[in-house]
Amino acid sequence: MRSLTLHLKVLITLLVSLGILITAYQIFIQGIPITEDATDDLWNIDAKVEFQANPRDPIKVQMFVPPLNRDYVSLNESFISNNYGVSINRVDGNRKVTWSARRASGNQTLYYRLVLTKRYSGEKPKDKGPIFRDSIPVEGAEKIAAEALLAPIRQHSADVETFITETIKRVNNVNDDNVKLLLAGDPSTSRKAQVIELLLSIAHVPMERVHTIRLISEQAQSPELWLRSFNGENWLYFNPETGEQGLPTDRLIWWTGDDNLVNVDGGKKAQVTFSMNNSEMNAIRLAKLTDENTDADFLEYSLYGLPLQTQQTYQIMIMIPIGVLVILILRNLIGIQTLGTFTPVLIALAFRETQLGFGIVLFTIITALGLSLRSYLEHLKLQMLPRLSVVLTFVVVLIAVISLFSHKLGLERGLSVALFPMVILTMTIERLSITWEERGGGHAFKVGVGTIIAASLAHVLMSIPELIYFIFTFPAVLMILVGFMLAMGRYRGYRLTELFRFKAFLKD
Repeated sequence: MRSLTLHLKVLITLLVSLGILITAYQIFIQGIPITEDATDDLWNIDAKVEFQANPRDPIKVQMFVPPLNRDYVSLNESFISNNYGVSINRVDGNRKVTWSARRASGNQTLYYRLVLTKRYSGEKPKDKGPIFRDSIPVEGAEKIAAEALLAPIRQHSADVETFITETIKRVNNVNDDNVKLLLAGDPSTSRKAQVIELLLSIAHVPMERVHTIRLISEQAQSPELWLRSFNGENWLYFNPETGEQGLPTDRLIWWTGDDNLVNVDGGKKAQVTFSMNNSEMNAIRLAKLTDENTDADFLEYSLYGLPLQTQQTYQIMIMIPIGVLVILILRNLIGIQTLGTFTPVLIALAFRETQLGFGIVLFTIITALGLSLRSYLEHLKLQMLPRLSVVLTFVVVLIAVISLFSHKLGLERGLSVALFPMVILTMTIERLSITWEERGGGHAFKVGVGTIIAASLAHVLMSIPELIYFIFTFPAVLMILVGFMLAMGRYRGYRLTELFRFKAFLKD
């Protein structure tokens, strides 16, 4: 007996732990929303390329587009142009779109449109990057100025991160004579980035330029320059103006490197303007779209991978354990008596179509009339099988009559009475009749009322949209329910109704 108890405890612990771990993995690692009303951001970005074409030259326009290989995923990408060929290729970790045309004249306008969202899959590719670089050649006064700046930087830094931060702060001190010499009268962000790269190269610290776009609804904006360096494990991002570390969450990396955003062969006066707007979409629907547009499959092997019609069926089926749990609690803890365990659950399922109030009325009428017929048949001394056959036929006829009169009276809800399980109604009538004969009408009435109460509570719980979504999305929760049911299987204590029943003993 002791070994059996230990076995049961281990089984319960295993089921509950496994259910919690799987659910936590889906929520915190895969990022699946826990409510159906949750929404996520959807970004629509437009890049407008304008230039003036040379009438007699072939046109070739090249522009960087986002790589989208880490934090974001593209849901739709389109290249809008008139009489231009379009091709995409990868160059040094960047993506480039090329528009080409044999002839064009006058002002030309090309569009690049991107719809993106945050990547759902928690598994991201491991960062890779250089950890060493050669020094940029520098001579004369520039070399002396660079060494003069590096001496205090080395003194006030402890690692790559602090070294880069200190370098950026020094370069932004435009009152320093050494900085003035290296900037050569150009205090722009681009020139500061060149000086920072020079100083870091002398210390053999790799650095890359990163051009970003702010994910904020604006009419127009230009790419913002950031710097990054690889520390052997992760990329470290720095603001070249302030030394602030860490790329803000509203930044999208558009391209890396020293090249210009757009290059035009056969044209001039190229200009790119960005505009974007933000919208929201249902989070679970967005997760499905993410699955479809990437190689992620974290929803593919869930119930969302089933056909839509099958999903609707399973949304009903998967709630049956919740109804069973309600019956278990009502019977084993509270002490309400019902006609079996599954009969109230099946009646609760029928209430989904008839609605609760109307369903209780229909169930009561059919059961009462069926009991009257069962009582009459008892006087005929029929065997059980013929008796059940007659009762079943009577239930079918009664359901048809109720549906007909409901339709004539304009009560369309009464048509849904046909959804009541006829066999269950027949067996309910039979069992209530036997209970009446064996234990009296009062007890039969108590059991009938208990069945209605249990079915009603089960229906209410099984119809909560938030609970249906949660159980359907995280079915591992059912393992936790099974663990609770197993624990309830060894409960031998008093039920709540028995405490009132034996209250007189407590007074004595």
